[in-house]
Amino acid sequence: MNVFVIISLVLIILGVIALIYSFSHLSRQKKLAQFNLNMQKNSRFDVSKAASFLNGVFSSDKEDIEGKFVAAGFYEATYAKYFVAIKYTVLCVGAGVIFALHIWLGIDKNTFIILEALYLVAVLIGPDAYLASRAKSLQRSISQKLPYMLDLMAVCVQTGMTIEAAISYLAAEFGAFDKDLSHLLRKVDKRARIVGLEQALQELYNRVPTDEVRSFVMTLNQSLQYGSSIYSVLTTLSADIREVQLLHVEEKIGQLSAKMSIPLIVFIMVPIVILIAAPGVMRMMQNASF
Repeated sequence: MNVFVIISLVLIILGVIALIYSFSHLSRQKKLAQFNLNMQKNSRFDVSKAASFLNGVFSSDKEDIEGKFVAAGFYEATYAKYFVAIKYTVLCVGAGVIFALHIWLGIDKNTFIILEALYLVAVLIGPDAYLASRAKSLQRSISQKLPYMLDLMAVCVQTGMTIEAAISYLAAEFGAFDKDLSHLLRKVDKRARIVGLEQALQELYNRVPTDEVRSFVMTLNQSLQYGSSIYSVLTTLSADIREVQLLHVEEKIGQLSAKMSIPLIVFIMVPIVILIAAPGVMRMMQNASF
C-alpha cells in the first residue's frame, strides 16, 4: 500500500505543478493580449523545407552561413567564416573521444555505435537547428513590433517626410534601443537607394516571411503605386495588425481550458481513484493469499 500511496502522491504533485504552470501560462497569455502580441502559428511539415534545411546543414558556402547568422540576429558575422571549421573540428574530436572511451573502458560495440550516431546527429544538426530557431524567434519578434514601427513611421510621414526619409530616420533612431528593427530598416534603406523602394520591400518580405510583414509590404506598395495617403494607410494597417494579433492570442487562450483538463484528469483524478481503491485492493490480495 505504501507504494500506491507514494505513486499517487507523486502524480498529485506533478498534477498540481502542471496546473500551476497552466494558470501561469494563461496569465501570461492575458498579458500578451493586453500588449497585442502575436503567437506563433503551428506550421505544417513541408518536404521542400526539410530539403532546404538539410542543404543548410551540410552547406559550406560562406554567403549562406553569413545569411543564417544574420537571420538569427548575429549581425556581426565576423566568426561565420569559422563556423564550418569549428563544427567539423568538434565533430572529429568528439568522435575520437568516444572511440577512446570505447577502447579504454571496454564499452559495448552496440552502445559505441549508438553514441557515435547520436553525437554525429547532434553536432551536424544542433548548431543549424539553433540558428533556425533563433531566426524564427526573431521573425516573430519583428512581427510583434511591427505595429509600433508603423505608428512611428506614420508620425514621421505626417510631419512631412517621405516614406524613404522616414525609413532612414527610424533606422538611425531604432539603433539606440532595438538593433533588430534598426538593422532591418537600415537594410531596406540601403537597398531602396540601389534598386528602388518597391524591390527593397519585396526583399524585406523574403527575409521576414510573416503575415504581418507581407501585409505591410503589399499595402505600402499599393499605396505608392496608386498614390493614396500613406499616413492613413499606415495607421489603418497598424490597427488591423494589432486586431489580428489580439484574435490569435484570444484563440490560444480559449484552447487553454481544454489543455488544462489533461493534467487535471491524469495527475489528480487518477491518483485520487487509486488512493480510494488501493486499501480494498490490498485487503483482497491479502485475503486471497490466505
